Amino acid sequence: MTTSLDPALISRLSGEFTALGTRMGVLGRDLALLREQVAADLTVPRSVSWKTGASAEAEVEAGRSAVPGTAEAGAPVGTRPESAGAMSRPPAETASERSGALAGAQGVTDASAPTEAGRSAVGVPDAAGEMPGASGSTPGGGDRTSVGAEAVSSKSAGASGSTPAGEPAGVGGPRSADEAGDAGAAEGASGFGSTGSARAEGSSGTAMPDTSAATGAPGGVPVPPPGQWNPGQWQAAGQQGWPGGAVPYPLPGYAPGYAGRPPQGWPPRGPVPHGGGAVPPGMRPPPVRKQPGVPWWQRDGVISRVLAIAGVGVTLIGVVMLLVLAAQAGLYGPVARVATGAVLSAGLVVAGMRVFGRTGGRVGGIALAGTGIAGAYLNVVAVTAYYEWLHPVLGLAVALAVAAGGVALAVQWKSQPLAVLVVLGAALLSPFVTSELVLLAFLIVLQFACLPVQLGREWPFLHVARTVPVVLAALVSIAVATFDTVEQDRALWLLAAASAIAVVGLAGTLIMVRAHAQDVTATAMFAVATLPLLAVPVLFDRYPAALIAGVAAAVLLAVAAVPLIPKLRDIARIPGHTAIAAAVTGSFALLEACIGVTNAQTLPIATLLVALAFLAVAGQVRSVVAAGIGVVFALLGGLVLLDAASPETLASQRFAEEQLGVSTVLAALLGIAVVAVAVWGVRRLPGMAKGGTEESVLWLAASLLTLYLVTAAFVSIGVATGVEDGFIIGHSVATIGWMAAATAALFYGLRNLARKPSVAKVALAAGLLVTAAALAKLFLFDLATLDGLVRVAVFLAVGILLLLTGTRYARAFAEAGEREPEQNPAA
Repeated sequence: MTTSLDPALISRLSGEFTALGTRMGVLGRDLALLREQVAADLTVPRSVSWKTGASAEAEVEAGRSAVPGTAEAGAPVGTRPESAGAMSRPPAETASERSGALAGAQGVTDASAPTEAGRSAVGVPDAAGEMPGASGSTPGGGDRTSVGAEAVSSKSAGASGSTPAGEPAGVGGPRSADEAGDAGAAEGASGFGSTGSARAEGSSGTAMPDTSAATGAPGGVPVPPPGQWNPGQWQAAGQQGWPGGAVPYPLPGYAPGYAGRPPQGWPPRGPVPHGGGAVPPGMRPPPVRKQPGVPWWQRDGVISRVLAIAGVGVTLIGVVMLLVLAAQAGLYGPVARVATGAVLSAGLVVAGMRVFGRTGGRVGGIALAGTGIAGAYLNVVAVTAYYEWLHPVLGLAVALAVAAGGVALAVQWKSQPLAVLVVLGAALLSPFVTSELVLLAFLIVLQFACLPVQLGREWPFLHVARTVPVVLAALVSIAVATFDTVEQDRALWLLAAASAIAVVGLAGTLIMVRAHAQDVTATAMFAVATLPLLAVPVLFDRYPAALIAGVAAAVLLAVAAVPLIPKLRDIARIPGHTAIAAAVTGSFALLEACIGVTNAQTLPIATLLVALAFLAVAGQVRSVVAAGIGVVFALLGGLVLLDAASPETLASQRFAEEQLGVSTVLAALLGIAVVAVAVWGVRRLPGMAKGGTEESVLWLAASLLTLYLVTAAFVSIGVATGVEDGFIIGHSVATIGWMAAATAALFYGLRNLARKPSVAKVALAAGLLVTAAALAKLFLFDLATLDGLVRVAVFLAVGILLLLTGTRYARAFAEAGEREPEQNPAA
């Protein structure tokens, strides 16, 4: 194999590169010319006058033969002739020749005199792709359309000519400065659209009006509708519509961009790509595939964090074993164990501070420092509670200092995980060191030490870590004390611990929500912190327990009521979710207080009084939360009242005399008041439609409840009087009361029949329902139970009320019938 260069190969490659360079130069000039033509076509508004009839056909044929490079006669559009792509430069002609040629053109009228037919023939293509048009006639007998022109070039060119020898085919630019006008004229001869109005076939004989106003092109630039240009139309356009008589260079008949387009119609609907037109189904971009997620164990930093947390737990367990289990086994002396734990904790903290400042040492530094601080806290707990070397107060102070130092380091490093590690490590392992009441004190110290952190940072996990352990420890201690014989001192210590937990939790929550109103975690932890305070009253007697619950309820409900007072709302800045949590927890405390100060007979009175207060507040401030709490208390009171005054009790004289009394009377009257206030308050709540189905259901339920409560009240009054026939008299009065209430409702509805039809409809429905109930009770119960004059009096009273109601009912509808013709004379 020879390694010498082949001269023939070098020569052949040189020729090929030379030819390629020539072709690229020609392509570049053609593209530049095309860009100029498109720019001129978009920026210069022009109008073209088309001829119709035989003269138009003749001129089209003449233009086709005069333009080199166009398709031959009879050749189909889209076929490429031999000189395709060549653009001829016409020779210069004088102004007199140009004016003579224009003057002799058959059927050409003045461009400044558009006809009315040409102006009104603007349209859009029909289904066949043709434009509706109208031809006008001139006095000379020729067809005419409007022609608009603007000056494009100061130099004109003829409509025929050939490419000079030596000039590459397809190059239509001027060869000298004198021929700059030729190039300017050629800019308007693009084959990509006409600068005039809509296109039309040359042989159709239909004049096409100017559609520049109907194309919707911005700035008034005329845009031709879709279709296909016929050869020869450029010649007519050059002779007629170009300003200054300049005839542009026509494009050759072979146009690949146009030959492949449909000859009629607009582009189909669908996504339009960059080049225009609908996207073919095969050319649509593929759907974006979701990248597969990285497994959690392969994510950055996960394994290191897991290992660090495991190391913290194992190390702290070792510290607990060193402090407690080694002491139980007698391996080391107390001093050695405490000293070893202290040195180990200090070494871990120092190592963590050194590692934290290095590259990639954040996780390791946090783990080491958190382990050391938690170990030091456990060491203090052991010294105070297990070895009893320190007084509890001094031990708590030292523990507070250690916890505060750890939290301060976490704040300096801006690391919530460090604070969580310190708190959780100490809180979870402290019960293994001590289980006495002092454990609650150390956990409360941890809870309090994290309180200043909430002033500047939103660390929700720290809030959970500092609250949940101490609450669980307190609940366990209270539960253990409940089942054992608890001493008074122990109960008081548990009360103090529960109160401290609730106060610290409330303070931390208020600090958090004032700075971050959307912090729901803080509100949830506040509710959790109140649980020991709600549970601790079970350790005391009845009245002390009621006092504790009452004080707690007063404080919590005061916090809940602050947002309802406009003057305090802006000062306290307590968000709604915190107020709701305070209201719910305060309601539980209030229920405990009600149970503590009452018995089975008076409990309905207390609960219904609370319900009455909540419902009144709900109606006044339109609070859904207050209404809900009031309904819950009303249901509780109603259930207890129903147990005392059940239907069986009301139907039996013996049971009624045993269970009914003054307390039942008061409870029933309070129940009637609660129903009335509930209807008023619920109707004032937002979202309750006036006169709608909800209001009708509300009135119906209120009517049924009122009937039962009225019966219970009158029967209880009859029994409470001690009269021999008190039970019978009570039932008779109840029946008359039912009918009286029905009569009042019917009268009210009839009175408002014309003014308030919706209210009248509800009142009439309720009145008729109560009337039916009264008659049913009269014939089914009173007729069999009552006797003597009492039964006679009941029937007479009910009958008279029915007569009055029927008379008023008939008169009201008669008056309504008389008013209708007066209000509507046409009817």
